[in-house]
Amino acid sequence: MSWGPVVVGVDASAAAAGAAALAERIAKLAGVRCELVHAVRDAWAPLVAVNPDPQVAEMQLVQQALAREQVQQVLRGTVSDRALETLNVRFGPAAVVLRQVVEERRPGLLVLGGKHHTALERWLGGSTSLHVVRTSEVPVLITAGVPTALRRILVAADLSKAAGPTVALAERFARLVGAELRVLTVFEPLPNLPGMPAVDANEYYALAHETLEREVWPRLKTQEVQKLVRHGLVVETLLREATEWRADVLVVGSHGKGWAQRVLLGSVTERLINQLPTSLLVAPVDVAAAALSRRYERRVARGGRSRPSCSASWTNAQRPVASGGETGHWLA
Repeated sequence: MSWGPVVVGVDASAAAAGAAALAERIAKLAGVRCELVHAVRDAWAPLVAVNPDPQVAEMQLVQQALAREQVQQVLRGTVSDRALETLNVRFGPAAVVLRQVVEERRPGLLVLGGKHHTALERWLGGSTSLHVVRTSEVPVLITAGVPTALRRILVAADLSKAAGPTVALAERFARLVGAELRVLTVFEPLPNLPGMPAVDANEYYALAHETLEREVWPRLKTQEVQKLVRHGLVVETLLREATEWRADVLVVGSHGKGWAQRVLLGSVTERLINQLPTSLLVAPVDVAAAALSRRYERRVARGGRSRPSCSASWTNAQRPVASGGETGHWLA
């Protein structure tokens, strides 16, 4: 099954150049096209809204051309001329432009160059990576630094519905790049809740292990995968394991928490993006499932086949969608 094209969001930064180089290598391994996308702020938009002067339209074209040349200068020598020719420059916020391209091209993978932001910068505007991950229907690879090799891939598997799609993506990606795969499950300490009856920790962890062996481990298709269980706080444990094992990519599932939950509790995925200990591959579990559900609803409205049950939708999310010209673009 084809991955679909690999789309990479670029700007005139070293991080973007590293992401583009890695994206092109991945595309070559998958036998698909690597396409570059750059978003630029439309400085003439307010004037166009009140005065549709042809000269203003010409100035917009000049602005796009200048932005294209600036980005190409940074990327030249890092990616091939063929990839540079695909550079698509569009007006708009980066996250919005990337979402448009994803909807149009249905890529198998979206690649972004990771950047570290201060707490104030995240509070004021967030980062493009965060905005994209929250809404992306395809896997997003956020690179750390300038990756030179992908030899070790660490995937975080919890006991939620995200485990299956996340592990499937990690296995497929590891096979594609020829990397060693390690699966890690983290059991957090039991919370001490006032007024609630005490829970026997040994019984709780025994049940968790039983669930892990019954629901998660059987999903692994690769026999030589190393399976680990650690106890501790999730983010801190993932950061430690990724650093000690020197993982080149950490794979996690995006649970699609609501805004209020992210503010109150913080999201594991978002905290990892902010700290970015290594390149991060995010499986869009809830977002992709919701998108699949919407596609089936549209089919029903057009008189197509009926919507599958909830249990069936998770299986179908891993296969090509047969109608409407859509292709299976993630999770083999």
